[in-house]
Amino acid sequence: MGTKAWVRSHTPPTLLRGYRALRSRQTGAAVPGERLCLDGDFASWEEACEASTGYAADIILERTKAALLQVKYGNAVYERDSVLFDEIQYAWPLLAGLMWIAAQDNGRLNVLDFGGSLGSTYFQNRGFLADLPEVRWNIVEQPRHVEVGRGFFEDEQLRFYASVDECTAHTQPNVIILSGVLQFFRDPHKTLTDLSSLGCGHLIVDRTPFWNGPTDRLCVEHVPEYIYPASYPSWIFSTRRFRSHIEESWVVAAEFDALDRLPGPVECTFRGMIASRREPV
Repeated sequence: MGTKAWVRSHTPPTLLRGYRALRSRQTGAAVPGERLCLDGDFASWEEACEASTGYAADIILERTKAALLQVKYGNAVYERDSVLFDEIQYAWPLLAGLMWIAAQDNGRLNVLDFGGSLGSTYFQNRGFLADLPEVRWNIVEQPRHVEVGRGFFEDEQLRFYASVDECTAHTQPNVIILSGVLQFFRDPHKTLTDLSSLGCGHLIVDRTPFWNGPTDRLCVEHVPEYIYPASYPSWIFSTRRFRSHIEESWVVAAEFDALDRLPGPVECTFRGMIASRREPV
């Protein structure tokens, strides 16, 4: 199973306040090139790709690595999308979900973090996870991310794999995390179906854009040039359609607002949910 092409970059500290303002503002017109935003209504993935610049993966990966090494060695407190912050911005519902899942499995937490970069969510929450009797965090990513992850970040708790099959051949996760990833797939519903077939007991979705329309809307996400010049296809999911798909395999225990705020062509909100596997009838 393939993994997402994901865009991240490292921003100099002097730009952090401007970046925070962009991430926290939800209202206002989408202005490609000036604001982080979603734009457009594309008929196909190919059309959205033609209207975007792509991913520049090698540069972004190196900047991601540099930012997270600062966190790993204690020179920075927190990283999100390769941006360094002076305090951790916790996704409290996600953390509560992880603790709830571990509590149901005698303190065991075994995560499949699909498209988890070099460990952003792991490093965000590791302080709270440290007292659990067993933690294993498995990231499934692109091959170059796996190479860098294994070379610079892997340890007894944090592991990297190039495919879901490779991961599950070594360990059996009890939770799948999809944090800010599904919207960047050509066919996100197939990806969700494939992951739902793995047999993991729980699923956490976070940092995912939704709107109240009847169908998913295909846009292009633009990143301001002063952060890094990039744009790439991104879905805004129909809440009704996504919830219907989730409920085929999962029982949703809770829904919550995510940290992200992006202006777009329709009113959308970034949301998350915590779900348990539906018992077979």
